[in-house]
Amino acid sequence: MPLPLYLLALALFAMGTSEFMLAGLLPDIASDLDVTVGTAGALTSAFAVGMIVGAPLVAALARNWPGRSSLLGFVLVFSAAHAVAAATASFPVLFATRVVAALANAGFLAVALTAAATLVSPDKKGRALAVLLSGTTVATIAGVPGGSMLGTLLGWRATFWAVAVLCVPAALGIFKAIPARPAKEAAAGGPALRSELAQLRNPRLLLVMLLGALVNAATFGSFTFLAPVVTDNAGLDELWISVVLVLFGAGSFVGVTLAGRLSDRRPGLVVAAGGPPLLIGWPVLALLADEPVALLILVFVQGALSFALGSTLITRVLYEAAGAPTMAGSYATAALNVGAAAGPLIAAATLGTTAGSLGPLWASGLLVLVALLVGFLFRGVILSDARGGSSAVRTPRPR
Repeated sequence: MPLPLYLLALALFAMGTSEFMLAGLLPDIASDLDVTVGTAGALTSAFAVGMIVGAPLVAALARNWPGRSSLLGFVLVFSAAHAVAAATASFPVLFATRVVAALANAGFLAVALTAAATLVSPDKKGRALAVLLSGTTVATIAGVPGGSMLGTLLGWRATFWAVAVLCVPAALGIFKAIPARPAKEAAAGGPALRSELAQLRNPRLLLVMLLGALVNAATFGSFTFLAPVVTDNAGLDELWISVVLVLFGAGSFVGVTLAGRLSDRRPGLVVAAGGPPLLIGWPVLALLADEPVALLILVFVQGALSFALGSTLITRVLYEAAGAPTMAGSYATAALNVGAAAGPLIAAATLGTTAGSLGPLWASGLLVLVALLVGFLFRGVILSDARGGSSAVRTPRPR
């Protein structure tokens, strides 16, 4: 895989740390800013909503910009938003910084996903996506638990400052390694924006976006509220939150790595093998959450299955949107984050029920069930050869 892919993954490590780190910081943020944990959970949804709106909007605005300038600008805005967040004492301001950071993240991810697909041959998009998303999964292994521990020891603001600083080497790497190309040269030969937007009328594309959103909603719904499960249901100390996040992240890394080797040629195998266990795993985790050993094992397994299935579906989005070479990444980003926005909101609504802190786990199981039912009804889309059809559309060389 080309070196620029790994540099883009480094930037996503910083962004992924920010996107996921709230799972271990919500109780402290809620206490410090005098809001409920459910209200604080809206910060995750704010980030996701910003990415849903920002992905197509920013990608459309940036499609004629030089690639390096776009990527570098997004990283710097992302860093600045975290510096402001770390200094504020106002929940509305913190909420606003999450939206701004999400817009920057959306722009970066949309451009990076498109670049990743064009840095390799058309039949290796899944592997390229796996390398790119490894930045996010490594963030869940190292960045998020580290941020959670830093927040426990020094307060949640220290974690935001750390993310702001972490963006600096990522920006330097992009500046040094991503070649600068004139905007006119980058845009030459590509389809018009209207033609790329018309790809959204493709039922196959819309279906895989929906499935990706449902699986991601299940993932974010439970991940966002893992901290109360660890401390309240399992009865473990707060420092164990970091351990649980490490295990979920390690599982996600394993899942996305293994799926990356299969999602180009055997997407149906990943869905068929990973879907049913993922469906069963969430309610089993809810039933065994008061058993620490079972909790630790199941968190790892669910992380692996969630990211294996989710990354495969997002790879399918890139294949189905191959006729939109500069916007495909934004469609994949939107699919990811529709789920990331809806998941925590659905999960938060269950916290006030008799299920309590286990409600999000039951909700995740239901979301996966819906995804599998829809996928089964339209299984021809998932089981079709990923190398055929739209994947054969010529993609431009990287900007």
